Amino acid sequence: MSWITSTGQGVRIQVKVQPRSAKNEIVGIFDEHLKVKLTAPPVEGEANRMLKKFLGEVFKCGARNITILKGETGRVKLVEVKGVPLKDVVALLPGLPEPEP
Repeated sequence: MSWITSTGQGVRIQVKVQPRSAKNEIVGIFDEHLKVKLTAPPVEGEANRMLKKFLGEVFKCGARNITILKGETGRVKLVEVKGVPLKDVVALLPGLPEPEP
């Protein structure tokens, strides 16, 4: 399974979140998940809101185009990014491995 898959409307990304970090950043690919560090604590949806905002900034599509499909209460999530094709996501994440076909 690849960490990212293309959909008709954008992409779906397997994400592993590390809350309460020093800064918001994408660390890399670990165990077929995009590891994202966030400053927000995992309390009352704060980390989920921060994840959507941060990924919206990274992919230049806004938080409204980021949806958490699975994993609302866990660290491992399936996130959908609408309106951004796979090639653009990969281009915005330099240094990460290419997704498997």
